Amino acid sequence: MNAQRLNRTIIIDDTTLRDGEQSAGVAFTLEEKLAISRQLDALGVPELEIGIPAMGAEECESIRAVASLGLKAKLVVWSRMCKKDIDACEQLDVQMIDVSIPVSDIHLARKLKRDRAWVIDTIYELVPHAYDRGLEVIVGCEDASRADPDFLLQVAEAAQAAGACRIRYADTLGVMEPFGVHKAISALRAAVDMEIEMHAHDDLGLATANSFAAALAGATHLNTTVNGLGERAGNAALEEVALGLKKLYGMETGINLMHFTALSACVAAASGRPVPWQKSVVGEGVFTHEAGIHVDGLLKDPDNYQGFDPIEVGRRHKLVVGKHSGAHGVMAAYASMGLTLSPVEARALLPDIRAFAERAKRSPADQELLFLYQRYIGRCLPGMMH
Repeated sequence: MNAQRLNRTIIIDDTTLRDGEQSAGVAFTLEEKLAISRQLDALGVPELEIGIPAMGAEECESIRAVASLGLKAKLVVWSRMCKKDIDACEQLDVQMIDVSIPVSDIHLARKLKRDRAWVIDTIYELVPHAYDRGLEVIVGCEDASRADPDFLLQVAEAAQAAGACRIRYADTLGVMEPFGVHKAISALRAAVDMEIEMHAHDDLGLATANSFAAALAGATHLNTTVNGLGERAGNAALEEVALGLKKLYGMETGINLMHFTALSACVAAASGRPVPWQKSVVGEGVFTHEAGIHVDGLLKDPDNYQGFDPIEVGRRHKLVVGKHSGAHGVMAAYASMGLTLSPVEARALLPDIRAFAERAKRSPADQELLFLYQRYIGRCLPGMMH
């Protein structure tokens, strides 16, 4: 890993309980929200965006319930930039509010029938209104990635002048790429002294890469969700961002992923969104090896075929046999069941194992491997008796 090493700390503001739950068809129960909050906090996630008070009394009660847990994490709620929504965020025992306002011309004209001057005037009016309610203020710039860059700088300057402590750059439609993100965040960093947060969506599969680019350009905060949950294609995945920042750039987040697997499973179950087999970091197949050259290399030294130690994320390597296995992999598979095969026996079993994998579209389980071995011995016995 040859990327530049930077001694910086990046603050993760996880939005699993807000943007994650906005995934179509996802609805967490109160018990699930509390469980997810506790586990995120136990991992050391420093900020949690936990809901939208304007949704009503039930949502506010769930926010109060999370706040009553006494978590170490700073708690954030989300609001549209209007007085009614902001007022709904009072007396919830949270520390921050993200007040979101569209900043692209297409959203202003076609969604709100407003102009750029309205954005600036509204920021000057409502950021102090939110601040007066005892909340630190983030100005969330919806559709920032499609906004005019010069106007976005005016928005950031107005937000800072109005008293906001942070601006959120939202790639709402996931249409950015890392070079463009780096340019945009660098321009914001040069224009204002406030905190800058990147909110990346994954419509083009670039949410994690765009989050890295933002961090390299001077962003102080990154939004994530567990398993990359979120609207449409989802958000930047907490596990990818936290691990990648440390491994690629030496940036610390204070998050320990040793017990992340349990949280991943919890969110998958609560959301009804199973983790794909090859999902980075947490997918079942991420540390599963079959190809003969890989298995042979791993058996000789794990560093031959691991970019990072799976123990760091509470995982371990799993060796399976199948169509692409070699003799060493077959010998290791049977050794794990207490059977010692010779290289000749292992090579003799390969055709049967490959035929099984082609037919069943999966690796044989232990009992099926034992059956294949017993059948092989049965074929050999008549010859052995002569």
